[in-house]
Amino acid sequence: MAYRNKTYVCFDGDTDIHYYRLMVAWKNNDGIDFNFNDAHDLNNALDSSSEETIKRKLRERFANSKAFVVLIGDKTRYLTKFVKWEMEVALKMGLPIIGVNLNGLRSRDSEKCPSAIKDKLVIYTSFNAKIIQHALDNWPDSHDEYKKEGKQGPYYYTDTVYTNLGL
Repeated sequence: MAYRNKTYVCFDGDTDIHYYRLMVAWKNNDGIDFNFNDAHDLNNALDSSSEETIKRKLRERFANSKAFVVLIGDKTRYLTKFVKWEMEVALKMGLPIIGVNLNGLRSRDSEKCPSAIKDKLVIYTSFNAKIIQHALDNWPDSHDEYKKEGKQGPYYYTDTVYTNLGL
């Protein structure tokens, strides 16, 4: 079995890739306390590859992931080819899911949230290095505990958590 220490980031590659790139820039900036082991560093799933080849390579990334981050933008809920499939695989594998609202909302955005995760055990945050890092550090354990208790539905951090993080 693979050692799971990576974070799988799911996003709309056409419109939201700059948010993913910003996360990578945060990671590479010594002045920002943000670190994640990016599952996308594992292999290349090229645009010219067949759908099945891409999905096979993505499954390899899932096998090494301990958390799943989905960047929720304006079009995310409409993407069915890969983004919806990625969310469904993350759910089947029991990965802790962090829904990151690109519009700044700190809880589930009922209009933008993809249906695949809408009523699932997911923590929602705004797009900010500090709160995403907090979620990466804390949500996997909380998720596992809530799952054992049979809990479902959306979760979010209170304003106090954001305030304590300086947000």
